[in-house]
Amino acid sequence: MKAEKFLSETYKTWIMGSDNNVYGKQACYFITFNTVDWVDVFIRPVYKQVVVHTLNHFIDNKGLIVHGWCLMTNHLHMMMQAREGYVIAEIEKEFKSFTTTKILEAIDTEPDTRKEWMMKRFENFGNLMGLMKKYHVWQSSSSPAFIDRRKTDTLIEHFSFIHDNPVRDRFVDTAVDYPYSSARDYAGMNGLVNINKLTAVEQQLAAAESFNSNFFVKYIRN
Repeated sequence: MKAEKFLSETYKTWIMGSDNNVYGKQACYFITFNTVDWVDVFIRPVYKQVVVHTLNHFIDNKGLIVHGWCLMTNHLHMMMQAREGYVIAEIEKEFKSFTTTKILEAIDTEPDTRKEWMMKRFENFGNLMGLMKKYHVWQSSSSPAFIDRRKTDTLIEHFSFIHDNPVRDRFVDTAVDYPYSSARDYAGMNGLVNINKLTAVEQQLAAAESFNSNFFVKYIRN
């Protein structure tokens, strides 16, 4: 099964409002934020750091709990949860707005040869969608999927999918070689984001010979 098919089969209906927390402490969501027009924004470290710093800020101050994550060139995967009293849909909206502002500021100051090309893409998306704001870095849809934390096998499959993104794209040989994900945290090292590790996932990943063993064989591109 290819990665795209895996995503389409696991996406479920987004639960809005206070119903996000209806499953209490057992609830978490697999969510993907894609850049508009699939623009490869996150090539330069400065843009990647915007996402890293914002994740930590939202974890400390905005009710976000991140159990796992991986930032690729044009999308961000997360296994996330909202603290009591917060709503995931609102966290997502604020996160996209905040990072958009910071990324646009960084693009404006960086000597990036792709500056005009990227800004044109971000502007055209807003015009196409008839949106009020002029520029958009992220697509509006994220198609989150509810994941029951009591189902360890499902958790492991999703965490493997998240951590093996850079392996599938051949950026690195193993998941722990890639700094912009939680793979290192689950391998006992310090990662860039202050995640909340799930014990069941940590134990199973620690027991495995490598993060990409079975999943890599199952999902790697030909």
